[in-house]
Amino acid sequence: MPENLPEPILIRNDKKAGRLIWTFSIIIFCAVAALGNFHLNINLHFDVHIFAKINAFINTLVSLLLIAALIAVKNKKYLLHKKLMISALILSVLFLISYICHHLLAGEAKFGDMNHDGFVSNEEMAVVGKERIFYLILLATHILLAAVMLPFILFTAYRGLVSDFMRHKKLARITWPVWFYISVSGPLIYWMISPYY
Repeated sequence: MPENLPEPILIRNDKKAGRLIWTFSIIIFCAVAALGNFHLNINLHFDVHIFAKINAFINTLVSLLLIAALIAVKNKKYLLHKKLMISALILSVLFLISYICHHLLAGEAKFGDMNHDGFVSNEEMAVVGKERIFYLILLATHILLAAVMLPFILFTAYRGLVSDFMRHKKLARITWPVWFYISVSGPLIYWMISPYY
């Protein structure tokens, strides 16, 4: 192994890692999918949409970390790359917690629902027009890719943490741009939906 590559920080056990990654990914997928069926009606004496702002902020930070990590690895600063990517993963866990809190406490907002009655009438639909179609496509791709990519992101991280850099690099060529799209589209979705909270 070249000198500038970081040492492994996990002991390699592909079978155990695979089980843990798939189990964690399935649990997260099911938990997020179930969020639409639950709403906690609790008065916390603050605007619960603060969690959506936190989500947008975290996603923005993750986007910046992903760019910095890409620059670091291109410049062969592998230890810095590892630290930046671990930071992005930690922030993503915090995002997930905040995302769950927001959906449990705030419920679902509908794009174009100007009177906040939970429905988008024909009149409201006419006002938002094609912007709603763009929003729904952006939201659908964001959600679909976030759901599908979680195990691949975790496998990419695992390969890096056990110093299997050939597989890590191969996976990262797919996971990095998709993760970047997810993290960039998140704040854009927040910006578009926030007037309807």
